[in-house]
Amino acid sequence: MASITIRDVKKAYGKSQVVHGVNLDIASGDFVVILGPSGCGKSTLLRMIAGLEDISGGEIAIDGTVVNKLEPRERGCAMVFQNYALYPHMSVAQNIGYSLKVAGVPAAERTQRIQAVARTLELEQLLDRKPMALSGGQRQRVAMGRAMIREPKVFLFDEPLSNLDAKLRVQMRSEIRKLHRRLNATSVFVTHDQVEAMTLADKLVVMNGGRVEQVGTPAEIYSRPASRFVATFVGAPAMNILEGTVELDGLSLLGGSRRLAMPRAGLPVGTQVAMGIRPEAVRLVEPGTAGSLAATVDLVEELGAGRVIYVDLDGAPFSIMTSEPVQAEPGSAVGVRFSPEDMHFFSSQTGARLEVFKASVPEPAL
Repeated sequence: MASITIRDVKKAYGKSQVVHGVNLDIASGDFVVILGPSGCGKSTLLRMIAGLEDISGGEIAIDGTVVNKLEPRERGCAMVFQNYALYPHMSVAQNIGYSLKVAGVPAAERTQRIQAVARTLELEQLLDRKPMALSGGQRQRVAMGRAMIREPKVFLFDEPLSNLDAKLRVQMRSEIRKLHRRLNATSVFVTHDQVEAMTLADKLVVMNGGRVEQVGTPAEIYSRPASRFVATFVGAPAMNILEGTVELDGLSLLGGSRRLAMPRAGLPVGTQVAMGIRPEAVRLVEPGTAGSLAATVDLVEELGAGRVIYVDLDGAPFSIMTSEPVQAEPGSAVGVRFSPEDMHFFSSQTGARLEVFKASVPEPAL
């Protein structure tokens, strides 16, 4: 196990800067997930930790040792890639033990360590097979075994589940999490998939445009997003956002066509805000119900255990998620209602969170 300290780390390709002064502390034994859209710099940051990319500025330390100038093999990291990186002509056992063979580890010790890793990953019956004879999930376990056998200080996962089908993804998420508990090894996992991020992370790092938007537990990030970007990126369906203006006794929405009565909570009259509300915090009610907003149903998606109702609010898309049966047909008039305490507010200019209500941090609903 090892801690990782990242201080003001930058990465530029020529005049194009792709990582902008990232600061991050990863404690020994943490499972940290870096989440963000394609092109946000998350994989570049991971590769800089591994030593596969040079650092343009700043400092990375592993277990207190600055590693900026160290070769990848000197950093004590093992990386698991999206594309497995297995040798097709080698058996599972040969793939797992290859790094030990290169390092000159005696054959008897290699065999012992290969068997130990195979037991941990439930690969004992597959050691003589070639990668072509394995399923996607089995290949990914072999790739993890190649990393484990080196007994690294840090595991680095670069979108390792992206090539798997939905069922295997769920299975491998569970296996990776159980493996982390068993090994208690420091792990950094990069993904664009919010479900992977929320289910795996001890600490979640949300990146956008080469910058860290927010760091926290999955529950903190879901319940108190630090920016409009985080609010709409984390959560499915995405948080509803309506543009509005603070008035003396409420909030004017959608260019003044709708109003919500609510306490001003210290925001100056005239403040331009983006009001956010999670779909599961919205209730569908009869048209004209007091305190509701009138809407028209666009679409109902059945999810088995629940459903998502998409409605139109004067041209603004809005979604409601519920486990209750609903009678809502496309084109029908409905009312939508929600509590002021469930609202989130963000600056229309900067996107930063505006603290309006004191909120607890419940467990997220996915």
